[in-house]
Amino acid sequence: MKSPLERILHFPVGFSKVKYMGSMYGVTRTDFNNGKSIKLYAEDLSGTNFISFNYYKGLKEALKPCEMPADKVYHFLKNYVNITS
Repeated sequence: MKSPLERILHFPVGFSKVKYMGSMYGVTRTDFNNGKSIKLYAEDLSGTNFISFNYYKGLKEALKPCEMPADKVYHFLKNYVNITS
């Protein structure tokens, strides 16, 4: 698997869509602090599931899930599938 940061950087800033576990997800990526921190929010467009986390770059890179287990975030990053046009 590519690193979590490589998978996160695949998402363009703004809104995009991916498939995850058989569902379509709308993903919003917002960068802060000149790209040193990233907020990612992914929502199941046909249900209630969501993924939310912040990623901080720098000497102490860290992925910080928002009110969910880290395993859920890593599973999403490892398993989402790009939608091709």
